[in-house]
Amino acid sequence: MRVLVIGQGGREHAIAWKLRQSPLVKELYAAPGNAGIAQVADCVNIGVADIIELADFAEKLRIDLTVVGPELPLTLGIVDEFQKRGLTIFGPTRLASELEGSKVFSKEFMRKYNIPTADSAVCVSVDEAKAALKSMKYPAVIKVDGLAAGKGVVIVESSKDADEYLRLVFEEKRFGNAANRILVEEYLTGEEVSFMVLTDGKKFVPLAPAKDYKKAFDGETGPNTGGMGSHSPAVVLSGQTAADIVKNIVVPTIDGMASEGRPYTGCLYVGLMLTESGPKVLEYNCRFGDPETQVQMLRLEDDLADVMLKIARGNLGDTKLNWKKEAAACVVVAVEGYPDDFPKGQEVAIDPIDDEAVQIFHAGVINKGGKMINVAGRVANVCARGATLSEALGKAYAAVPKVRFEGARYRRDIGYLALQRKQDSGALPAVTS
Repeated sequence: MRVLVIGQGGREHAIAWKLRQSPLVKELYAAPGNAGIAQVADCVNIGVADIIELADFAEKLRIDLTVVGPELPLTLGIVDEFQKRGLTIFGPTRLASELEGSKVFSKEFMRKYNIPTADSAVCVSVDEAKAALKSMKYPAVIKVDGLAAGKGVVIVESSKDADEYLRLVFEEKRFGNAANRILVEEYLTGEEVSFMVLTDGKKFVPLAPAKDYKKAFDGETGPNTGGMGSHSPAVVLSGQTAADIVKNIVVPTIDGMASEGRPYTGCLYVGLMLTESGPKVLEYNCRFGDPETQVQMLRLEDDLADVMLKIARGNLGDTKLNWKKEAAACVVVAVEGYPDDFPKGQEVAIDPIDDEAVQIFHAGVINKGGKMINVAGRVANVCARGATLSEALGKAYAAVPKVRFEGARYRRDIGYLALQRKQDSGALPAVTS
């Protein structure tokens, strides 16, 4: 069959890499793709937000399955447009994507369906936000309502920090209309973990749990980023906790969305904090994680195209996923200055890898004038499998020098704390759907 992947990051490279391995996939396209995706798919120069043009392309080429990577086209209604034309597409509709597209909607949804999450207040002005902060302890969390490329969440340590951030949001309009409303939220402590499932709106199957590292610098310091590394298994997640997440969060979310007339299909990503009082939802995402997908694709044994096609057709059935009994790790190589101001247009070199257990997924790089140049802050994802997490991390870090450009930066502590635990193995917690 003919498959189209929409997106241009490391997540989409990992998805395209996995789809290319499917015997079902005869032709693979990507829009717009990147330098790495171009090695496994035919790239077409159509932007992710150009929904009509993407649908026209899929219609003209008789694409059998379209897979949407990033959140923007989903929240713009690409699934609705494709379905209107009778085209098969993997992902949630515009209404279902509001789980990610509006943090206010998702918070109100969680309250309605008794899904555990942090206490919060919706605010539309500086004065309302300051009043809400007076009822909370510092540190506190401020989240802009709309999409902000993973950078619309900040932890404020004091009223001074809060005042400065609120000035950026409401006076400088740093996030534009995405911040017409904000959430002021209690700060949760514990371990963060990413829990994802694939669902046809009724049934679902869990993906291997993964842990993402969002802070820019070692020791979980600095601003939030789109993600600086990941590993699977998550290590911090026990089998019982995973089962609790399924029962108390995943099932109520899928059932609740159906009750709201917004049936959810595709990949449902739940960002969680494992607190002393149990797992609580930090956020929902309406697509695969980045960089969690990269390590999950390294471990997945099944045919991704077959599973996605079943979900897109609303027929997941009793599908189960099988995972390699290995761990996988990812180290993100970024540009100095990311996620704030950083240079673009730098030449990038990525040396060949002679180990099949190591993969470098290209993120913010394109081919231009016969050279690879960076167009985003995260340049490449260096990933590896190993018998244990320590082995996978060792292989990934050993391959980081294969990515070469001026000002290359990466965290040197991905997975470090996880290695202190006694669960350094590739075994998955028992999770049933």
